[in-house]
Amino acid sequence: MKTYSAADIAATTPEQLARLREGGPLEDYAAWIRAAAELGLVEAQAIHGQMLLDGAGVERDQAEGLAWFKRAANADHAMAINMVGRCYENGWGVAPDDTVAAYWFRLAADRGLDWGMYNYAHMLRSGRGGVAQNAAAALALYQQAAQAGHVKSIGVVGRYYEAGDVVAQDMERAFDCYQRCADGGDFRGMFHLGRLLLLRGRKEDAVQWLVRVPETATPAFLREANAMLQASGFPALYEDIPQEG
Repeated sequence: MKTYSAADIAATTPEQLARLREGGPLEDYAAWIRAAAELGLVEAQAIHGQMLLDGAGVERDQAEGLAWFKRAANADHAMAINMVGRCYENGWGVAPDDTVAAYWFRLAADRGLDWGMYNYAHMLRSGRGGVAQNAAAALALYQQAAQAGHVKSIGVVGRYYEAGDVVAQDMERAFDCYQRCADGGDFRGMFHLGRLLLLRGRKEDAVQWLVRVPETATPAFLREANAMLQASGFPALYEDIPQEG
């Protein structure tokens, strides 16, 4: 793995960095990012935290990843703030703590980050993390994130309209949300769009979306999807679902 000095970091052009990120060894890019992070570049600190969390180009170390997220968060980096929340929510490098997670998600949401809105809306929707359950406030945040183009939030808004939860039921708006969510590559959007197409008798159109769901869906969602299909009178579609562990 290469090493980079402060002079190397300063001399790297955006084009060179793009080539390093996209075409070079991942370990070299990780080394550049670490050096930049240690020099105090906040964006690099957030990226380095994510690479440590994922084990991308470096040995996986969730606790160190969290430490770097916190450094960037203390410099008001919105995504790093959100990722501190994710670490506490999921127990990545720290004991799980929904209350602490909700605090960080709200900070990220207050800064206008779509992912922060989405994650804090989950807390409001479920009443987790010491947050008072408030479906209407959750929907307002999902809608705000959806207006910013956040694909997963668009799909959740669709679920509200399909269920008639908080808002009046509107199947056409739900369908439109699922279409945009699916077009954005989200497996939940693909499934719900396919499910509504099945209910409309458009089997061939439905299958084109439903067969793509397992490419990115979690095993838990595939089990949930099978249950929803069966509840609507259709056979379970997804077999050989791996166990999560």
